[in-house]
Amino acid sequence: MSLEAIIAPFVGRPSARKKGGLISALRAVQDAHGFLPAETDAAAAKAFNLTRAEVKGVISFYHDFHRQPKGAVVVRVCAAEACQAAGGREMIAAVEKKLALKVGETAAAKDVTLEPVYCLGLCSTGPAAMVGGKLVGMADADKIEKAIARAKKAGVA
Repeated sequence: MSLEAIIAPFVGRPSARKKGGLISALRAVQDAHGFLPAETDAAAAKAFNLTRAEVKGVISFYHDFHRQPKGAVVVRVCAAEACQAAGGREMIAAVEKKLALKVGETAAAKDVTLEPVYCLGLCSTGPAAMVGGKLVGMADADKIEKAIARAKKAGVA
């Protein structure tokens, strides 16, 4: 389906910021493609009568929008202060070493993406992570590796 066809149903929707259904349209594009292709900015700008810069500003503001495909399993490691105080920096370094990925990267096999998050609400059980949408308290590299294996087996995307 073309970007224009995905975006069209969201044009003209009311919103508090007068951008119509831009955010919903961007989510629909990302759901359809797995990421926001570069052409999304121009297509959305034209449909919503905005500049490409305005669309790019919305995309860059929201953490959940991404420009590159993510791995089948997304691992989010908490980089907030509470988790850092509970050994989060060391946990992240160990996870990076075990997965041979740096935070922000996706494995060449496209099976795992490692990304930072700045609070998962598990401050009392930090360091925390989220693997394939499931929370992991008192996380360490071994727990995360096992959670990845479970997510792959369950077919979590």
